[in-house]
Amino acid sequence: MIILPYALGICMVAITISMFLCLIRLVIGPSIVDRLLALDTLFLNATCLVVVLGIYWTSTNLFEGALLIAMLGFVSTAALARYFTTGHVID
Repeated sequence: MIILPYALGICMVAITISMFLCLIRLVIGPSIVDRLLALDTLFLNATCLVVVLGIYWTSTNLFEGALLIAMLGFVSTAALARYFTTGHVID
């Protein structure tokens, strides 16, 4: 009996629920910091979901997509944090 597909299915459901909760916090967050953290966590969850799907489908192409999502998430979070603290992104 192979347990890996069942474990990956449970992981996909848990990550999807986590993404939904982050989306709710992104929409109704009381402060801009809460929304920024929700966006960063949403990028992290999307990266994890793509990695889990890559393992589930046994495809190596999805890992490059996960790397792109992680890089875009880092750059956008850093740029938004800089914008909200100083008022501009580039000096």
